[in-house]
Formats: sequence, C-alpha cells, structure tokens
Amino acid sequence: MKFRHLLFFIVGIFFGIVMFKSEVVSWFRIHEMFRFESIHMYGVIGTAVVLSAIMFILFEKFKFKNLDGNYPKYDPLPWNFKRHIIAGTIFGLGWGLLGACPGPMYVLLGSGYGIFLIVVPSAVAGAYLYGLVRDKLPH
Repeated sequence: MKFRHLLFFIVGIFFGIVMFKSEVVSWFRIHEMFRFESIHMYGVIGTAVVLSAIMFILFEKFKFKNLDGNYPKYDPLPWNFKRHIIAGTIFGLGWGLLGACPGPMYVLLGSGYGIFLIVVPSAVAGAYLYGLVRDKLPH
C-alpha cells in the first residue's frame, strides 16, 4: 500500500472517531437539528464552514500545495435556482429520512449499525447511476 493511501486511511479513521464522539452521526442530533430544537449540529456545521474558509485563505496566502503538487482552488458554480433547489431537496430528503448524509454513513457502518450494509451500497449505486445519466440532466 502506498504511503498516500495509508495517510488517507489514517485521516479517515480519525475523522470517523471525531464524528462519532461529537455525536454528529447521531440520528437524535440530526432530528433535533431539523426540528430546530438544538444548536449542536448548526454549531458543528458552522464551525466546519468557517474553518474551511480560513484554510482556503491560508492555502492561497502561503501557496500550500496538495499531495498532487497542485494549488488547491475553489471554483464555485454559478447560481442556478432549479438545479440547486432540486439537488438540495433530494439531499435534504435523503438526510432527513435516513438520518445520515454520505460521510457519516461509513462511520455508522463501522460503528456496527447493520442497516448501513444496505444504505452504503445503495448510495454508491445512486452515485454510479447519476454518473451514467449526468450528461442527460439539465446542469
């Protein structure tokens, strides 16, 4: 195994532990968020957004390169009401119904929640299906 793969594996394990210990993968925390009963999830998400913005600013200022030797860049998509509302609705429905977005699905599977033996392959199949029909969709 290459060093790069080992590095990604270690970072992924660390990320999973942090997500589990901070209760970000808890269905109850997600439920509280969607019912506006707790600020916990909004605080976690808001912190992630602010830290990401700061990191991008520092990467540009100090000319950090990624593992491929390229400079990271952020190219936002132009606003498209129909595309963003439909995509956000599908994502939100999946998150609300399932109680997990794509990242935590793997954490929950690794934590022993057996139902995610169905969820993870279904999500991968959905991403694959999207890749097949992407050119036919109104982007």
